[in-house]
Amino acid sequence: MDELLKTNDMTLIAFVEALLKDAEIPYQVFDQNMSVIEGSIGILPRRVLVPSDSLMEARTIITDAGAGDSLPPAPAG
Repeated sequence: MDELLKTNDMTLIAFVEALLKDAEIPYQVFDQNMSVIEGSIGILPRRVLVPSDSLMEARTIITDAGAGDSLPPAPAG
């Protein structure tokens, strides 16, 4: 699994989850339960991970949907 996105914007995460689900790309959201440690104030970012072989497809889908500026730089290679 590779990191697709890292953000504390829950709206963006929900949007990305909907896009990935629609494209049938498996994904996992990590660090959701960190809010217990941080006091539920939303400071710590959540990470969306996808299988390595789906990373470029997922990036393309998110970019095409207009949220590409939220993605980290594309990995080399």
